[in-house]
Amino acid sequence: MRRSPKDSAESVRRISRRGVILGGVQLAFSAALGLRMQHLQVDQADEFRLLAEENRINIRLIPPTRGQIFDRNGMILAANELSYRITMVKEDAGNVDDVIARLSSLVELDEGELNRALTEMQRSAPFLPVTVAERVTWEDISRVAVNAPALPGVTPEVGLSRVYPRRRDFAHVVGYVGPVSDRDLARYEAPDPVLRIPRFQIGKVGIEARHEEVLRGRAGAKHVEVNAVGRVMRELGRREGAPGADLQLTVDSRLQAYIQARLGDESASVVVMDVTNGDLLGIASSPSYDPNEFVRGISVSDYGELRDNDHRPLASKTVQDAYPPGSTFKMVTALAAMDAGVVAPDETVWCPGHMEVGGRRFHCWKRAGHGHMDLEESLRESCDVYFYDLALKVGIERISQTARRLGLGQAFGIGMSAVTNGLMPDKDWKKRERGAGWVIGDTVNAAIGQGFVLTSPLQLAVMAARLSNGKAVVPRLVRSVDGVTPPAQEGEALGFNENHLRQIRRAMFSVSNNRRGTAYSSRIIDEAYRMAGKTGTSQVRNITAAERARGVTRNEDLPWNRRDHALFVNYAPYDNPRIAVSVVVEHGGGGSAAAAPIARDVTLQALYGDSPPLEAYPAKDRERIRTQQDRLQQVLRANDPEGWSRA
Repeated sequence: MRRSPKDSAESVRRISRRGVILGGVQLAFSAALGLRMQHLQVDQADEFRLLAEENRINIRLIPPTRGQIFDRNGMILAANELSYRITMVKEDAGNVDDVIARLSSLVELDEGELNRALTEMQRSAPFLPVTVAERVTWEDISRVAVNAPALPGVTPEVGLSRVYPRRRDFAHVVGYVGPVSDRDLARYEAPDPVLRIPRFQIGKVGIEARHEEVLRGRAGAKHVEVNAVGRVMRELGRREGAPGADLQLTVDSRLQAYIQARLGDESASVVVMDVTNGDLLGIASSPSYDPNEFVRGISVSDYGELRDNDHRPLASKTVQDAYPPGSTFKMVTALAAMDAGVVAPDETVWCPGHMEVGGRRFHCWKRAGHGHMDLEESLRESCDVYFYDLALKVGIERISQTARRLGLGQAFGIGMSAVTNGLMPDKDWKKRERGAGWVIGDTVNAAIGQGFVLTSPLQLAVMAARLSNGKAVVPRLVRSVDGVTPPAQEGEALGFNENHLRQIRRAMFSVSNNRRGTAYSSRIIDEAYRMAGKTGTSQVRNITAAERARGVTRNEDLPWNRRDHALFVNYAPYDNPRIAVSVVVEHGGGGSAAAAPIARDVTLQALYGDSPPLEAYPAKDRERIRTQQDRLQQVLRANDPEGWSRA
């Protein structure tokens, strides 16, 4: 059947329309494909080129050089020294045991370190280097290099390691570094990648830990070409990082060395503070330890000896420990009472040797009593009953407020580890922490620095400094960071009545310079450097009524750990205060016998800047002091074989 011309024309139109539509679709697809190819090949070429490169180029971190630490005079306290080590790549070594045997004939290998290295090889990829010997000598490195053909996979390397030239003198202040642990990493929400470098070391305690990020610096990076399994083929380029910042501390290394030598084997602490700006010139705990042993890897037995020593050489006693301040707290009670207007300096209190309060007898240290005592006499001779009476009049709230204004009961962020708040209790504290009400006996005990009151040696030095000038001086340990020194702050006025402060200072002067003063035997003769101070003795055990009846056992007749703590605080010179000093001798007995002589010697050393002349001491003590100075100089020389303190 023949189609009409009309139908044929319609059919041609439909076919042409479909062809146009199909062609248009094909053209659009081709255009889209072309645009996509252009985007991938041109616009995103760099990105895909980088992805391809990363199949064969890795970025390796370069550990930064750690910042150094100096004392106030530029003497180095923490340095970086060249450290030679020997590494081995298991894959290149082939027969590891055979190579180790050959290496052992050239270099003395520590058995424990070698076993750790072999264990690490089993856990690590075969192409990664593992350290088999650290801190070897240059001669060892030379022998390994000469015999390199016979030691496949073994490479001598050089790096930097931390060293503490002052050893024990600054262990509690500067601290030490050690390998990064899982516990260290857990402290960071997003750890710095450099912390994951094998055997990378960071600060563990002290300034090293508290200023870790400043001292660490910023890591560099190098681009290395690796093969399909990740083995390094060659280095393509590198970007150097930034070294850590250097720190300068406020401490004087010569004074610090003297303090450590003077304390000897005592379990004790000393703080020396500049009263004008808060600089800590000396802050020493005894006994101490050598931080270099921790950097190099201390043995289990050596660490056990430190940990189990009853004198606690690992403790930073100056800031970490808190003690009942004993009679060194009496200035606080006296100042609170005068500030409240409940006592005048010339008012007297009768001391028969005890006081009855709430059905309980509170004793004075002098069993027969002191008789009539006014403010100056009570501080000079440390009469307890006088301050019991003041406590009943002024109350614990006023005493606590005054103590806090003088720096007690608060932590000072000086950059050392585990700084304690101490404890300055009040009624709210006891209700909150002990679930009990405050009783009058608590106030009486607090008045003489016993009961719940706890202070650190650092806080006691701050208290003495603030009493000396009436200003809120704040202690500081870091003097500058990378050469930038913030302006010194003298502190604002505390707001105490100046006449009241003069009364306290006059009484403290009598403690050291009046024949009836408890520290008269430790006075300074040189009138330009005479000191004002206060002795303290804090009990660590209860004395029963039965013991008092038969006679209180003398400290020297008790086991060491049951004896009283000995304390002393002072500032000098009296007429123009420059430094404040606090001394705590654990279980030392009386403050006048154990702590005051140390404080006097340290004060003179700080003021003179060297061994003071014998004329500064009482005539009867000069021969003994001469012998003591000779002995201390021998100790200082023995502890300083490389002459760091004389540099």
